[in-house]
Amino acid sequence: MSVDTPTTGRPAVVERLKRVTDPELDRSIVDLEYVERIEVDLPRVFVRFALPTAWCSPAFAWMMASDVREEVEELPGVGRVEVELVDHMHGEEITEGVNAGDPFESVFEDATEGVAAVRATLDAKARLARQYDAVEALSEAGLAPEQIADLRREDVTLDADADRAAVAVRDGALTVFAPREPLARVVEKATETGLVTSGEDRLFASPEGEPLTPSSFDLVQRRARLAKTNMGGQGTVCDGLRRARYGADD
Repeated sequence: MSVDTPTTGRPAVVERLKRVTDPELDRSIVDLEYVERIEVDLPRVFVRFALPTAWCSPAFAWMMASDVREEVEELPGVGRVEVELVDHMHGEEITEGVNAGDPFESVFEDATEGVAAVRATLDAKARLARQYDAVEALSEAGLAPEQIADLRREDVTLDADADRAAVAVRDGALTVFAPREPLARVVEKATETGLVTSGEDRLFASPEGEPLTPSSFDLVQRRARLAKTNMGGQGTVCDGLRRARYGADD
């Protein structure tokens, strides 16, 4: 039997699973307590998870299952990852399809759109919700709308060991410090969605991906607040459903 190391044992698997989010809520499946079981017997890793209801979207469930597999496969020494979705009306199909590496459309032939299109829509919503938090943090740090709208990726310095980020205003006359987490989260999602691909790219944009401008600032921020509120409300409902289904102390 193989011996776990700090880079291949259960804690390392948990850290990788923290990177997997419920795409509708933009929250980690670890924080949401979806993960039920982890087995590490290298080169094999087994992960079992369950969702708040049996009728959660098959596309969302598929994304989480495939993301679990892909994230854990990145760990050194891992040769095979088995994922199991339980207590779901399509759990068997999703489990078998993801473990076999089949495309979503071949398992759910009646699906009107592929997983990629669904993921893109949800990622755009998540980016907007994260943008709201980042813009609020920058406003509280003293930046004006026109200064925030003009920020590029290279203007934000994220030190992993610091709890605040340095933000340089483009005219070079000012550097402010703001909470690191909301800025790190929006940079991460903006990069994942392709909005930011270089240091010169604008960091903030409208829901449609158009660069944020002083004239559109208030409207975009209102739309971003709605996205955040919507995701927060859905998260509260899902948490209540999960607790009702599995018990508060599971």
